[in-house]
Amino acid sequence: MQRRAQRDDQRDQRTKRAGGLNRLLAAAAALPVMLIAAGCSSDSGSGSGDDSQKAGADTNAGATVSAAPTVQAAAYQSLPEPCAVLSKKTLTELVPKGTKGKEGTSSDTATRASCSWSSLDNNGVKGSQFRWMNVSLLRFESDAASGSGEQQAQEYYTKQIQDAQAVTGATNAKTQALAGTGDEATTVRYDLKKKEGAFKQQTVVTRVENVVVTVDYNGAGLAGEKTPSADTLTKAAEKAAKEAVAAVQSANGEGTNGEAAGGGSTTSPSPGKSSTASPSASSSASPSASPSASASKKS
Repeated sequence: MQRRAQRDDQRDQRTKRAGGLNRLLAAAAALPVMLIAAGCSSDSGSGSGDDSQKAGADTNAGATVSAAPTVQAAAYQSLPEPCAVLSKKTLTELVPKGTKGKEGTSSDTATRASCSWSSLDNNGVKGSQFRWMNVSLLRFESDAASGSGEQQAQEYYTKQIQDAQAVTGATNAKTQALAGTGDEATTVRYDLKKKEGAFKQQTVVTRVENVVVTVDYNGAGLAGEKTPSADTLTKAAEKAAKEAVAAVQSANGEGTNGEAAGGGSTTSPSPGKSSTASPSASSSASPSASPSASASKKS
């Protein structure tokens, strides 16, 4: 009886040891599975983060492209015919012996144009009255590199005034703002002594939107004729500037142009001509050169 009880006790102990061993083996087998699952989960999270970062970078790149700078479109797309910007009445007052203008050369009349008039009223032994006028029109196109057409016109407007103020040999110079003409206007006047006589020069520079209008007008009494009044010539030049600005506005569908020279009307340039190139220099003739050459002519 005692040995049987001992055998039973030994059998129970072996059974307990076997059960503990089985549990240990099961735990050891489960550990790699848990580690592998944790590794897969970690890899999955890392890949998701990379994808998110890539998507964010793509979004930022798209935002950068869409944020490219833009410039405001130019207000005016046309210029009038330069020799038709002044009425017949005005031309008769300013250049009585030369109302037929001469159009200046231009490679693109959609952006630059000019016209000049020369008048010599010969009174024989009493002398002659000389008048010369030039109207130049310069239109600027908006460009991402150069800025808006209006901004470029403002810069050119300032340069034209500075050039008029810096004429060599000019005396009695005077600069004054002109109200009621375009968006901004300035008159520069001075005296200029030449071998033909004493010339009174007036330059009126006007900006209207993205177009700059420059009127050069001068006069002289030659061969003993009386020198014209600077005040009278200035008023005449400013009148011409107002009409030229009105012609520019009319060519672009704004306002009316009153009487057109010779009964003509302003017209827009051919749509086939390019207007993308921004002009960089004035097409007007030099007020200090052309008048003196014309003044030597006799009618």
